[in-house]
Amino acid sequence: MTQTPLQHSATTPAAAVPLPPVAKKVPAERTHHGDTFVDHYEWLRDKESEEVVAHLKAENAYQEAVTAHQEPLREAIFQEIKGRTQETDLSVPNRKDGWWYFSRSVEGKEYGIRCRVRAQDTGNPVADWTPPAVEAGIEIPGEEVLLDGNVEAEGKPFFSVGGTAVTVDGNLYAYAVDNSGDERFTLRIKDLRTGELLPDVIENVFYGVSFSPDGTRIFYTVVDDSWRPYQVKAHVLGTPVADDPVIYQEDDVAMWLGFELSSDRRHLVLGIGCSEYSETRLLRFDDPEGRLTTVVSRDERVLYEAEPFLLDGQERIVITHNRNAVNSMVSLVDPAELTKPLAEQHWTTVVEHSDDVRVNGAGVTSTHMVVSVRKDTIERVQVMSLAGLGTPAQEPPVEPAFDEELYTSGVGGSDYEAPVIRLGYTSYFTPSRVYDFVLPTAEQPAGELLLRKESPVLGGYDSADYVATREWAEAADGTKVPLSVLRHKSLARDSTAAGLIYGYGSYELSMDPGFGVARLSMLDRGIVFVIAHIRGGGELGRHWYEDGKKLTKKNTFTDFIAATDWLAASGWAAPDRIAAIGGSAGGLLMGAVANLAPEKYAAVLAQVPFVDPLNTILDPELPLSALEWEEWGNPITDPEVYQYMKSYTPYENVREVAYPKIAAVTSFNDTRVLYVEPAKWVQVLRSKTTGAEPIVMKIEMDGGHGGASGRYVQWHERAWDYAFIADSLGATELLPGAGLK
Repeated sequence: MTQTPLQHSATTPAAAVPLPPVAKKVPAERTHHGDTFVDHYEWLRDKESEEVVAHLKAENAYQEAVTAHQEPLREAIFQEIKGRTQETDLSVPNRKDGWWYFSRSVEGKEYGIRCRVRAQDTGNPVADWTPPAVEAGIEIPGEEVLLDGNVEAEGKPFFSVGGTAVTVDGNLYAYAVDNSGDERFTLRIKDLRTGELLPDVIENVFYGVSFSPDGTRIFYTVVDDSWRPYQVKAHVLGTPVADDPVIYQEDDVAMWLGFELSSDRRHLVLGIGCSEYSETRLLRFDDPEGRLTTVVSRDERVLYEAEPFLLDGQERIVITHNRNAVNSMVSLVDPAELTKPLAEQHWTTVVEHSDDVRVNGAGVTSTHMVVSVRKDTIERVQVMSLAGLGTPAQEPPVEPAFDEELYTSGVGGSDYEAPVIRLGYTSYFTPSRVYDFVLPTAEQPAGELLLRKESPVLGGYDSADYVATREWAEAADGTKVPLSVLRHKSLARDSTAAGLIYGYGSYELSMDPGFGVARLSMLDRGIVFVIAHIRGGGELGRHWYEDGKKLTKKNTFTDFIAATDWLAASGWAAPDRIAAIGGSAGGLLMGAVANLAPEKYAAVLAQVPFVDPLNTILDPELPLSALEWEEWGNPITDPEVYQYMKSYTPYENVREVAYPKIAAVTSFNDTRVLYVEPAKWVQVLRSKTTGAEPIVMKIEMDGGHGGASGRYVQWHERAWDYAFIADSLGATELLPGAGLK
């Protein structure tokens, strides 16, 4: 790679770097549809093996030696992240029933502290829903600590909270904790009146817990052996956990199960589904028989969400669905209609289908319906009065107005009785803001946005120092691919700068504009940061997703390469100073583009990378495999899917070419993308590359899919990633005048 003057990468003498660990080859044959693949490194899957653990530790030692010269840069980036973050801070209090709930962070402490203070009811609704003024580091009179993560995490290798719940009367607090990173949580219940823990302890629960409205039961989810949530159980307080009844069990291995309480807390709402169709089942809390009713059967192959509520005292269900509506729409249904065949049911349209607007979901408060939509790649929130809903008197939607072109706005919480909804807002260079949006009334038809907080950014941060633009790359088939291009304002467009491209492109997830403190360290070193909104994501509606999954998955990879070509030709970056970064399914993307176009990248960083998807999805016993069939296809039963996946899966398509610098970052206890995938991948990359660039694997031995826990640990991890990229691109020095002030 050509270095530009004044921006040189530190180098380590070759003699100082040990040889990379070489795993032994143990041939294991896999035969499907007449095709046999010999896998020499499958033995690395045995995480109980001392030989495997020793090999992984050797990989870490090699990585540490190869990247040792980056330590000063890592420390500099860590200090920049730390120096821009207000370490003693707190969230905006959020009201639930008679209390305001919030969390504090304290300088020097890894984890948040969850607190509450009693709310007042004066009869003035907006005043009663105005959060109390809380200050960083200053306790409010009457403040209670619900859960101090630092105390809970003491002496534990890992700490994460997977769900909390509080009873309506505010007396009991439930919280689920993971101490290994495998996303199986232990649920405990605290009596907030005494501070004592109840004897009820429930092991191996999954995300999400809720109390019944009367506070006598707690609902939770359980995963099966393949880590798929498949049961919702109810625990009656004071009874043996072994006796907990199963409210519902989902036996289809390709379906995911979850639950929540309806907004008005009259129903338990069970959501069962995959990416292509779903089913909602309802349990009325006032039904002594405890019968579940189905809204629309999965047999109808409709993808939908349902929310039961009372409209003018009548039972109604608001349904966000894709029935004859690829981008989804919102309908209102009388539950009595659901007893008829679907074709005979009468559904009233509330939000029409549009080819240009993707409807993501709808919920209700006691006075309004709240709808989340995506238009022109941007997610927006709209509200509609329940008065006249579904009739000719229905009022047009009201949308809170923001003044930036590229931003993200979403509902951050709402309470059924509240006159406001909580909104989160951010953009690439606007730190996260919290607003309360006063719902429209006859006196105030446009509603009112009330800024409650903007997260402080220290170190002399000025958003005017940076520029974000929307650009478009053209794919080989003529498709225009949106890009978000971020840079420091002082950067010259003279084709000499370094560039970094990030992508994901799966599961209809959109890479929405958001502020990132760590990213500033890259921009301040003259790196142009490009987010490629490639097919397989959801930025341009449902078709954008469908054109990047199953038998069109390769569009995801070629779109990313088109984005790379755009950057190389844009004048913003030197073609030989471009790196790529992506994680999880975005790590699959990294492996695919490294195989397709290794010459286009100076470095590739793959985080918890899904680089062996064919082996994983061919084994339904592995975590979450069956759930992936709706995303990639089922290679077990479909020979066309098998051959298509085999043609792009990174592990099986490594070839004899000069690969760029590659780092695979993973965690030993990740249950979503097992460490064995990158462990195998780096072995075959090293055995086949014709180049001299190092290929390293960094493995966190105490972390899960999100890496290690604790904010300082996570900042160090991000600093490692960005130092690897900046060093590889020869962009280690700050631009004149940039950096912490």
